[in-house]
Amino acid sequence: MNSILNYPLWVFAVTFLGLWLSTAIGIFLRRPFGALAEDVRDDFGVILGATLTLLGLIIGFTFSMATTRYDQRKLYEEEEANAIGTEYVRLDLLPAASAAQGRALLIRYTGLRLQFYQARSGEELRKVNADTAALQNQLWEVVAGATNAQSNVTSLLTASGMNDVLNSQGYTQASWWNRIPSGAWGLMYAVAIVSHLLIGFGTHRREVVLSIILPLTVAISFCLIADIDSPRGGIIRVQPQNLIALARSFPAQ
Repeated sequence: MNSILNYPLWVFAVTFLGLWLSTAIGIFLRRPFGALAEDVRDDFGVILGATLTLLGLIIGFTFSMATTRYDQRKLYEEEEANAIGTEYVRLDLLPAASAAQGRALLIRYTGLRLQFYQARSGEELRKVNADTAALQNQLWEVVAGATNAQSNVTSLLTASGMNDVLNSQGYTQASWWNRIPSGAWGLMYAVAIVSHLLIGFGTHRREVVLSIILPLTVAISFCLIADIDSPRGGIIRVQPQNLIALARSFPAQ
């Protein structure tokens, strides 16, 4: 299911087709019974209204989940840029050779973090993650070597800053893995299908054309939620503005 949810346009197409078919099935199931009696239609309207209200609440709740995760990814991008920028300055506290080596590695590391945000394909992402892990080891070796050679408050402060850099990358990765649970999507689709079956069952024949409006609206809502919740597949993506600004502030190598 997650593979489909990475492509919001597919979510839109599948949702619209599924809900439109649900409405058509509801119309087909109603035909043997003819038009609903007035007293039955009143009770039916209460059930339909409650179902649509529940659908609206679930869509709103799921949209809130998606925006919360999107904001979290933006927050961790900012924190990661701040951690890298702070550590770049703290490297001046190390001996000159270690500081120069650490700054050069940190500039390369910032470029890799930018590639992480811009990567689209799985192969590209795996390469970026592998290069990032290797560069993290090199960064830590530089700081750890300088700290072991000269253990004092300043070197320990630099080591603590490098630890923040490495931790911020882990927090960022965790936020990108934090997606809307499949169970929430399943529940939302189940309520949407039931509600559209009821709509079709209670629709008069002359209102068939109007039955397209609600499936279209719900499909657009699902597409928007999937787009916000998909870090790489949608058009609404976290732009690493803080990392870009940080990279531009570094001296050219």
